[in-house]
Amino acid sequence: MAIRPLAKTFGYIYLCCIPVLTFIFAFALGHITYKLYIPIWLLNFCIMVWAVWALGSKAFRAVEKERRYLAYGSCLLILTICLLSILFGMGAPPGTIQEWVDTATEQKARFDILLADGILVALGLSLIKLVLQEKGEKLYTQLGYTAIVIAIPLFFINTSFWHSFALQAFKIKIANGIGSKPQEWYAPAAQQIWIITIGQVLLTYFSVAMFASSLRQTKIFRRVPAGIYITFSIVAIVSILLFPLYPGASAFSGFPYYPFMIPAVPIMLCYYVGVNLLRNSAAG
Repeated sequence: MAIRPLAKTFGYIYLCCIPVLTFIFAFALGHITYKLYIPIWLLNFCIMVWAVWALGSKAFRAVEKERRYLAYGSCLLILTICLLSILFGMGAPPGTIQEWVDTATEQKARFDILLADGILVALGLSLIKLVLQEKGEKLYTQLGYTAIVIAIPLFFINTSFWHSFALQAFKIKIANGIGSKPQEWYAPAAQQIWIITIGQVLLTYFSVAMFASSLRQTKIFRRVPAGIYITFSIVAIVSILLFPLYPGASAFSGFPYYPFMIPAVPIMLCYYVGVNLLRNSAAG
């Protein structure tokens, strides 16, 4: 009889650890051969699917449609990191044009996954929105959903730039045998994309804060867990907005500004909302 509670506990802990371990291995190991990281990623994917079922099977089979919608929405948010955990083997984005070209297929796969994650976040929050509005909380829910609806197209522009435009430009430059520096048009284009990225992540953090507030108002989340998501989002927003005041600031440096600008970080925050929402919907 104790096996199911033990499985739920292990599944919850495993799901909570995966994003952190992915970041640690991605930056500690860097890029490793796909022959090694793809089998490990597939194994991890299967374990995460099992953990989701162990944690939320009760909610998936619930009679109340609200609990099922919360569970399905949570699964979509969790699926983002199930896919993105492959970054543990791909490592951080390449630091040179030659490295971009040498790993072009993997870089396309990286941004394909990010594009898919953007869709999953929007779909997951749309299902959660239905439940929250059904429970009578409309203000925070509508603000959060509107923010994510604006953020996703910006995210697509940002991601598609690196997926296709920049990568193809790097290939042309290497093929022409020109030095290691990007074309002179590249810096203004990258700066424009950086501005779009700022808008995208600010809107995403704002959306998470609004949904967390709505989940607290409807008593789906307790005050402390909701407060953690809200506080993290506020810190991220303030850190980004205050970036011009940092001494010696440049577009791709600066703590605590830069970590919050990594596209995977707001996705990871949505993922944790999904994990805890799945656990709560199964316990309800």
